[in-house]
Amino acid sequence: MPTLILTNLRNVLVSLCTNGWKPKTKNMSQQVVSPKQIMINNGVLLGGISVLIGVILYATNNHVQPHWSYAVVGSLIFIAIVVLGIKKFKEANGGFLSLGQALKIGIGIALISALFGLAWQLLMTNVLDPDYADKILDVQREQFLERQPDMSQEQLDKTMEMVSGFSSPIFGAAVQILGGLFFGFIVSLIAGLVMKKEDPYANIEE
Repeated sequence: MPTLILTNLRNVLVSLCTNGWKPKTKNMSQQVVSPKQIMINNGVLLGGISVLIGVILYATNNHVQPHWSYAVVGSLIFIAIVVLGIKKFKEANGGFLSLGQALKIGIGIALISALFGLAWQLLMTNVLDPDYADKILDVQREQFLERQPDMSQEQLDKTMEMVSGFSSPIFGAAVQILGGLFFGFIVSLIAGLVMKKEDPYANIEE
């Protein structure tokens, strides 16, 4: 029996000396999971939900002056899908996540979603409701009069002329995309700081 144990121990030592010892906690030859598919899947999902909310608002004739609850629900859905995308990547990447990876995934999801929202916005303002911009201006005019009932007609006209410059399709598209990217940056930054776990083998060359 002692001879058998010594023989097995010798074989193990020979194997270690010949092949080298590799830690089991991380396979250094393992390729990092690409975040591209997660960005696409979650971005399309978030964009689809955004369009669905827009369709509901349009169908119920609330797209010009939607209730504040729609913005709250949309923001919560946005946060949930971005955070879940980052979490999914971390789990698929062996539990490791860098801040840069979190930002890349979050901003990517936000960008894809913003493009969906932009497509819907262009469809609605150019095909479904071409008078959408004028309706928005009418609502803003009423709000100005409610807040400042003593405003003269000349002052109101100058104010509405200035406001109308921010209601152009190009400006609206830019605000929608940049706003989505900024919100995605903030959400992914916070999520990345909370969930980050650096890979100790990331900088080790094979």
